[in-house]
Amino acid sequence: FPIKSGFFKKTTGYVKAVDGIDLQGFPGGTLGIVGESGGGKSTTGRTILRLLEPTAGEVWFDGKDLARLSREEMRRMRKDLQMVFQDPYASLNPRMTIKQILMESLAVHNIGTREERLATIEEMIEIVGLRKEHLNRHPHDFSGGQRQRIGIARALVVKPKLIIADEPVSALDVSIQSQILNLLKDLKKEFNLTLMFISHDLSVVKHLCDRVAVMYLGRVVEIADKRTLFDNPSHPY
Repeated sequence: FPIKSGFFKKTTGYVKAVDGIDLQGFPGGTLGIVGESGGGKSTTGRTILRLLEPTAGEVWFDGKDLARLSREEMRRMRKDLQMVFQDPYASLNPRMTIKQILMESLAVHNIGTREERLATIEEMIEIVGLRKEHLNRHPHDFSGGQRQRIGIARALVVKPKLIIADEPVSALDVSIQSQILNLLKDLKKEFNLTLMFISHDLSVVKHLCDRVAVMYLGRVVEIADKRTLFDNPSHPY
């Protein structure tokens, strides 16, 4: 990211938010990425999905390097690659109903007829623990936990292969966190999802993940399966 200074905001240098990391996820598994705020976790997740453009490196998914795809090729790949964001309110359009938000995901990827799309979103909204009548409401009509369920439904409705969940429970009350975590765990099993779970909460990661990568100042300092990492961490951080 460029560092700008002076009256004309000239670029005087660059800061490397993420540098030299090497990660591998396995189909059907859950890879946790942990570290403190500012460690590069969210930047990693967003760069994998090219919500931030990588300045170097490779991102391989299903035999394709996502970093080299054109805008149109990447748009087609996004059906298989979805994200659940940290702030469930900021990530939902306040002017759209839940029905419009979920229908848009299917329309963008040209999935099904209008009737089939409607049947799909009605089924999905119930899978995540809400009711069909909720579809005609707006995001501000829901609690934080319910909005996060809607965010999860939006990610799942196109039947992706990989979901990157960027601290999806950190903005929620503790009582609601466990509901969302258990929901993710159940949905992962039901849809055979591969999940990348970004968090700074080790107890959450221990509950949900198979393997864990620890990030510090933009680098991965340790990666291991969950049991090994918690029983015998090898890095002092």
